[in-house]
Parts: sequence; C-alpha cells; structure tokens
Amino acid sequence: MSQREVIRRRVLRGIALNRTPGFHFPGNFLDVSFDHVDRRGTRLSIDAGAWCADARGEVDLSAVAILADLALGASVRARLSRETRVATVSLHLQFTGKPRTGPLRARGEFQGFFQRGAGRLGLGRVSVTGGDGQVCHGSGSFMALRPPPGVTLHPVPLRNRRSPGPALIKELDESEKRILARADAALAAGGNFIENFWGGPVLGNGLHAGNRVGHAQGGILVALAASSAAASLPGDWGLTGLSAWYISPGEGRTLRAKSTIIHRGGLTAVVNTAVTGKDRRRVLEVVTTHSALGG
Repeated sequence: MSQREVIRRRVLRGIALNRTPGFHFPGNFLDVSFDHVDRRGTRLSIDAGAWCADARGEVDLSAVAILADLALGASVRARLSRETRVATVSLHLQFTGKPRTGPLRARGEFQGFFQRGAGRLGLGRVSVTGGDGQVCHGSGSFMALRPPPGVTLHPVPLRNRRSPGPALIKELDESEKRILARADAALAAGGNFIENFWGGPVLGNGLHAGNRVGHAQGGILVALAASSAAASLPGDWGLTGLSAWYISPGEGRTLRAKSTIIHRGGLTAVVNTAVTGKDRRRVLEVVTTHSALGG
C-alpha cells in the first residue's frame, strides 16, 4: 500500500470514528487511545505514522500538542463529568530536544481547582514520552464552560486500543466530503501531508481542525504559532519551550499567526506570536523560547 493510500485510509477512519458524538475529528484522526482515565490522572497515547509525520519523519508538533492538551483536559474533566466542556485557558510546554518518535504517551495529573474563583478553573500537569524518552513536560489550566447556544455536548467516548473498530463508511455527508477534499488537496500539494493539512502560518478553519464545539482545536493553534515562530528564525534554532494563553474562541474561516522576535542572542532567542481569527480578533498569545543548535 502506498503512503498516499495509508494516509487517505487514516482520514476515512477518522471520519468514521467521528460519527460517534462526544469527541472531535483531530482526536479521531490521530486515533487517540484513552488508556486510563480516573480522578487521579490520565494516560493517553497515539501511534506514529505517515499521517502525522513532519518533514524530518518525527511526530509533528501539532499531534504532540493535541495529545498534551487532551491529557490535561481529560484529567480536569474526570473531576467533573464526561460531557463537560473544558476550555483551555493556558498551556505551557518545555521540550527536552529528544526526537519525537512514536508511539507517544501522555500522562496528565489533576492539580486542583483555583480557589475562590467564580468558575471552575482546573489545573494540571503533563508529561509526554516517546520511543527515545521524554519529549516534553508542562502544565495547563482549563475552565469548565457551558456549551455554546444550540450545541449539545455528549460524553467523551473513552476509546482505547481494545475498543472495536469503526463501521465501514458507505457514503459521506457534505461536511465529511469537505474533510476528505482537504486531505486530498494536502496530498496533491506534495511535501509534508500534516503541515499541508493543519499547517501555517494560515489555518483554514473547519471540521478537520475543530474541537467539540466547532472552534479551532487548542493544540493545533499552539502548533500554528510555534511554526510561525520557528519560521521567523534561521533554521539552526530549536524550540525549547512555549507558553500559550487562549484569549478568545478560534472562530473564522481562517486563522493567521504573526511572529515578532523579542530577543535573539548567541545562544537563546525569544519570539512572541499572536494568532488572530474572525474580525482580526486575537485568539491566542504565545511566547516561545529557542536555543541555537550545535553539534
């Protein structure tokens, strides 16, 4: 089977999984396995493959960020209910420089709710490991929110590798056809599939990149910002950390990232990136740190 066929089948599998309500297409496309979820913490994992490989053959940062975001969010949701909407408020990741080889496993730990808050702001920490060791560690905060008007949230289906596979798809609806058309366009563009599918500095919004309420998924937005930040520096700089603050929902037909170098020394650099969406409203603010590569 060719690489194109492998990727296309993966997209169709994600569409089939997405027909079960409660999750979102990015998570179903990556086939996130909820290996363990309880009030003490979570263990989630994804396999590596051509569908999520970057230009170097490692798992793309978007998949890493989605996995970390989901592990953190699931650890907070486990203290509430499976259908609760938990919106990412902040996400902080520190990278070790280890290759992002699969399978990737994320461990999320609930760290309590912010005290005296008017809402339920849950706090957590996360660690992601791959075939070569720890890839990153970090923390995040998530606010429990009501769903938007007209949106009914279902319990998150805690699928894992022991769960039965999805039913075969015989016919796609219009929204599913748009996902497949975008995947075919990403394949036809040549180069790296996942960067074409979710890449930046401009993200075409839609079901293929959306979360449970139809806004751009938080991990994809972080990767969009990090990609823009990396593009603002020469190629001999490596990402060492990111801190992201979610300001408004990821709405609009397109979301754009714009980066500004704050500091560039001999060994370290700092870049500020803003992601904007509908009506040029700021969606995400990200500060990334980078290290000059050597050896």
